[in-house]
Order: sequence, then C-alpha cells, then structure tokens
Amino acid sequence: MEKWPIGVFASIDAGLGVQLPVARELGVPTIHLHTPKKESRTPQRAQEFLQQLKDFGLTITVVFAGFEGESYADIPTTARTVGLVPPDTREERKRELLEIADFAKMLGVDAVGLHVGFIPHDRNDPNYQAVKQALQEACDHCARQGQRIHLETGQETAEALLQFLEDVGRDNLFINFDPANMILYGTGDPIPALKKVGRYVRSVHCKDAKWAAQPGKEWGTEVPFGTGDVNAELFLRTLAEIGYDGPLTIEREIPQEPERQKAEIGHAIRVIQEIKQKIFGSSS
Repeated sequence: MEKWPIGVFASIDAGLGVQLPVARELGVPTIHLHTPKKESRTPQRAQEFLQQLKDFGLTITVVFAGFEGESYADIPTTARTVGLVPPDTREERKRELLEIADFAKMLGVDAVGLHVGFIPHDRNDPNYQAVKQALQEACDHCARQGQRIHLETGQETAEALLQFLEDVGRDNLFINFDPANMILYGTGDPIPALKKVGRYVRSVHCKDAKWAAQPGKEWGTEVPFGTGDVNAELFLRTLAEIGYDGPLTIEREIPQEPERQKAEIGHAIRVIQEIKQKIFGSSS
C-alpha cells in the first residue's frame, strides 16, 4: 500500500461526512465512518455496508461515535453537551459507545473514535474521575475485541490530554489528531501539540482553520485544507517526523453544501498529493 493513503470522513445515513458514492467518486481508498443511526447498527445492515464498501473499493479505518443531543453551536454549548463529560447522559452514552464498538467489530474495524468532551481541569474533580472510569470501562470492552479507542483532539491542550491518557492508563487508548480543532477551540498551536502527543497518534484528520479573534472564547473558522493557519506542509512533515504511517483522512464539515464539500475535499486531495511528493518523492 502507498505511504499515507488518503481518505475522507464519510457517512452512511447521518453525520458530517460525505456519502459513500461521493467517496468513491473522489477516488480515495479509505474512510473514517461516522457511526450510522441506532436502527442501522445491525448484523444485516453491517453485511450490506460491507458489500457496498467492497463494491466501491473502500476500507473503513475508524468508526466515529456521535451521540444524540450533542451540539457544537458554540464553545459553551459544546462543553455542556458533547461526549462522556455531561453527567446526565454519561451512562447512556457509555452503553451506546460499547454498542458502536460492537458494530465496528461487525464491520471488521479495530478502532473507534470520539470526542470525549471538555474534561475538567481539576484531576480531583469527581466528574474527572467519573469520565476516567467510563473510558476505562469502554477501553476494557474494546480490548476484549481487539479494538482501540481514539480520542479526537480539540477540547484539551496537549498537556491536559497527555495527563488524561496517563490517568486512564489503558494501552489501547490513543489519539485521533485533528490540527484544525486545536485552532477552532483555541487550545494550542497544532504543530507543537502534535510533537508532544505524537507517540499516541494512530489516526489523523486533515482539516484546516483560522484562529478566532478571542481564541477559546469564540470559535475559529474552518477553511479548506491548505488555506488556513494549520500550515498543511509543516503538519505533514511533522507527521513524518513522529513516524506516523496511517491514512490521511480529509474532513470538511459543510454537509449542508455537498457540491462545495466535494470540490474542497478534491482540492485537499491535490494539496496532500503535492506535499507527499515533496516529502517522499515518486515512491509515495
């Protein structure tokens, strides 16, 4: 397989990603799959999806969990509604995360991704301990099935994320590194962050963004990959430096504009191919 196969974030019946036929048209070999709706997560539908993936020449590398009631409307709303952090929905979402892992197993996928949420800064906070325990239970469930969990970057600084990973203490817990999220959330420069957490990075999103006027208080702005403040070439060169060898999965969160989404992902594919050529030459 080529070095760093290019992929896209895709969905079957919901989510931010492109539909599978679009992924096929874009000519990529791999996808991150936004988990389908609960009623679609059955053995029969898994077989149907697998046949469709085979027909399209696509391989799922990570299944991403999303939960009912999550909202990314603004930073305070995200903190209140996303992931396993909100206490009122934690147990229900933990159970659903295990169900999603089981569905990923049906699809032959050994990695499940999610935004765990805004982890409390105080390690002695009871909520910190409760999130840690919920994730430990999820990791243990996945370990029994030969699966990993990938936490997506964004809500935490690199230092806070490292501390949390060490506190959870499970050897199948890793990171899905999204450089744009560091900028969107205002949690740090993505390149130094990538170097700090690099040993845990097992999947990435190629996404770009511009800093907000007040980072951490208001959203930054997502832009096409290669046109923002991430520094696409430096990002890929840093991935090479840390020894990353997985897919480069393009994410562009504008599902409400499918034609624009497809065009901008196509542009991102070309940008990545040009940078790969610079880094690796024709052998890539």
